[in-house]
Amino acid sequence: MSNLHNDNVADYSLKGKVILVTGAGDGIGKEAALSFAKAGATVILLGRTVSKLESVYDAILAAGGAEPAIVPLDLKGATFTHYQGLCATILEQFGHLDGLLHNASLLGVLSPFEHIDHGNWHDLMQVNVTAQFLMTQALMPALKKAEHASIVFTSSGVGRKGRAFWGPYSVSKFATEGLAQVMADEYEGSNVRINVINPGATRTSMRARAYPAEDRSKLKTPAEIMPTYLYLMSDESLDVNGQSLDAQ
Repeated sequence: MSNLHNDNVADYSLKGKVILVTGAGDGIGKEAALSFAKAGATVILLGRTVSKLESVYDAILAAGGAEPAIVPLDLKGATFTHYQGLCATILEQFGHLDGLLHNASLLGVLSPFEHIDHGNWHDLMQVNVTAQFLMTQALMPALKKAEHASIVFTSSGVGRKGRAFWGPYSVSKFATEGLAQVMADEYEGSNVRINVINPGATRTSMRARAYPAEDRSKLKTPAEIMPTYLYLMSDESLDVNGQSLDAQ
């Protein structure tokens, strides 16, 4: 599916757009935030660890990007009220929200089905599915005020075909694909479009935890998979809705 976009990051403009990135402190989320800012967007950095968000904030300013906003929030404990407050703040500061990248997720523990820990299952569903549902629902008033709004969910190969021992993570990604499909069908023809990215095997700390013996030098870096992210956030993809794209 990669032919839907070109591979030159510089070809995408996000000038004037306001984009929220979850899990913005590390890995793909960090790279997306930097890339969106480089393309002209004002980025809202959401994540658990303030020091990591501050580091991304500094990097964006150092590169000449627009001053980002920082939102420290742990999705495991956040409630709908937190997300409503976030929406109110975005509307107050920016007037609208052009883009929402759901990148934050937990990997959990890979284990046989009979050994899946119930607490682990609950935490994964909370962060990978419920938090994304609640946040998106709460942010709809800000997204509807944008001329063209793009919501991008993050899936995985195990969210399209189940794989042994990937239990809760795999199921959570199937749910993500389903949520995106339901929303895309519902908002078809509106100013809001909803799509999914499968980043593929990427050189991140989460990937390293899942495949500790893997040769990381053979994996794509987060920077190398950014064209798909920029494409879906840019006006180049206005006619793309309900798609699940591979970044590699």
